Amino acid sequence: MMKSLEVVMTFVRTKHRSLAGVSLIFATAMMAHASSVQEAVDENISLIEVAIEEAGLASIASIDHARLAAAEGVEMPPSRVQIFSDPEVNTPILKENLRAGLDLPFRVLSYAQDGTAEVIHTGSDFLEVRHGLRDKSALDTFSKRLGEVTREVDGDAAPTDGLSRDYGIIELTSALSVAEAVENLTKIVVAQDDTVWFGEIDFTAEAATQDAELPEAVLLLFGGPGPGGVAMAEFPAIGLDAFCQKLLVYAGDDGGSVVIFNDIVAFAELHYGSSAKPHHALNERLTATFQKALQ
Repeated sequence: MMKSLEVVMTFVRTKHRSLAGVSLIFATAMMAHASSVQEAVDENISLIEVAIEEAGLASIASIDHARLAAAEGVEMPPSRVQIFSDPEVNTPILKENLRAGLDLPFRVLSYAQDGTAEVIHTGSDFLEVRHGLRDKSALDTFSKRLGEVTREVDGDAAPTDGLSRDYGIIELTSALSVAEAVENLTKIVVAQDDTVWFGEIDFTAEAATQDAELPEAVLLLFGGPGPGGVAMAEFPAIGLDAFCQKLLVYAGDDGGSVVIFNDIVAFAELHYGSSAKPHHALNERLTATFQKALQ
């Protein structure tokens, strides 16, 4: 009986050691795969950065969603978005519809989806549908310049299935001038301790360099790495549209200002067909914050 017990115990110990070994091998393999996916995401961005410089475009912001989120204790798949600009491309589009500034300038996202590195960008078809654009020459120029940057990466354009005019746009109005609204919005955003400011683009000033006139229009770029990381954890592709947050402030017809920004819920549903509680919560938080600034 004792010998039988010893045999059983030996078997159990051996089995546990085997299972532990398998678990270690599996964990090591998973870590190696995660590292290779991160490397692929980083390599895509490196290729895009080089192409931006070679094309003579202006780099506006390079945002590493996952590493910024990790610094806040939030885990999410690798995700990096590159934002870059060309006033010569932006201006004709904005002259047709100033609200298209919400989707300008160029954006390319390199991210991990289901353990695979993917690349997605905002294409001219997306601009055409969402903002009702009809200037084919301006859209073709947009596509050509974007192609110069994305030619070395295997990527796709953002989905247009289910997209419609003004899709996923939250709009607020204010009696404040554009300058006053921008000042108030900037102050209230940078005062939040979980938010990072990435900069702003003055589309009106850009147009002036092209000897063109536009009504006042300023795009504000910022984001909250912690809350954003939670919202993107199962929905990384929304890093193209919803993160960083893009806030377009432009002159209203009555002398005040109009503020538009992306509905996070709408973009989760556009990319994935569903949304989650963090998306709804962030929509509510952002709307309340902006409304307070515009009073």
